[in-house]
Amino acid sequence: MEMILATKSSTPIIGQLATVMGWIMDGIYRLLNVFGIQNIGICIILFTIIVRLIMMPMTIKQQRFSKLSAMMQPEIAAIQNKYKGKNDTASIQKMQLETKAVYEKYGTSPTGGCLQMFIQLPIFYGIFAVVRDIPYYVPRVKALFEPVISAITGVTNYNQVLIDSGLTTAAYDTEDALLRFLNAFSSEQWETLKNAFTSYGNGISDTIAQQSEKILHVNNFFGINLATAPGFKLSLALLIPLLAGLTQWLSVKLMQSKNPVNNDDENNTAAQSMKMMNTMMPIISAVFCISMPSGLGLY
Repeated sequence: MEMILATKSSTPIIGQLATVMGWIMDGIYRLLNVFGIQNIGICIILFTIIVRLIMMPMTIKQQRFSKLSAMMQPEIAAIQNKYKGKNDTASIQKMQLETKAVYEKYGTSPTGGCLQMFIQLPIFYGIFAVVRDIPYYVPRVKALFEPVISAITGVTNYNQVLIDSGLTTAAYDTEDALLRFLNAFSSEQWETLKNAFTSYGNGISDTIAQQSEKILHVNNFFGINLATAPGFKLSLALLIPLLAGLTQWLSVKLMQSKNPVNNDDENNTAAQSMKMMNTMMPIISAVFCISMPSGLGLY
């Protein structure tokens, strides 16, 4: 059965980047499969290493700009204080010229770090699409779902069966939509799905049981189902968002030690904004990883 891949990201640029990232992920999966390893967690770890190596030149430039910004900040702040409260045209022009001279002194510009961020953002969204929707980019993973989808859609009223089972309140009228729905299943949901089709014959329940075992094996990473979100409940999967927040916090602390900024200067708007961002980012990372598939948190 050939499945439509409409749920691959079709956003301009991001969609193309996701396709390229998908080739990398698929290549890793195929390589590991040669050694008898079918595990999405290991794929994501290797994928992360490869992507980080590819993006390293941009990361180095971004870090260099951050370091220069920290060095320039006292001089920029001194200029701002010098012209504080002076709103006449001549003072504003002088402040702009002196600020420009500081940037030229350090060989950068106010937008020096923007280009790297502008380039990295669509790359991140492309990676996000791939890790979130593995089956759409890794054909061998998608193939595990195809017998289940074929069996389910062979039942005329399969949508009503799904609704009656309590698994959903929505209808899935395309194979594509059904694949995305099944991709986020936990072991309990697979069991419910199997039981829901027990009375329909044709070996549907057996197919679901056999294929779900393979799918859960592929998505299992030390007891964590990478296709499901940890959610706000006590489970082993909560380790991923906790570690994501912790590593983000450690990264911020490391950057602060390398690029100290005078955060005590209440007039230093940039420093205060950076301080707020550094405080919020670990929290945002943890919350994001709680509500998204664990595979994204692992990345």
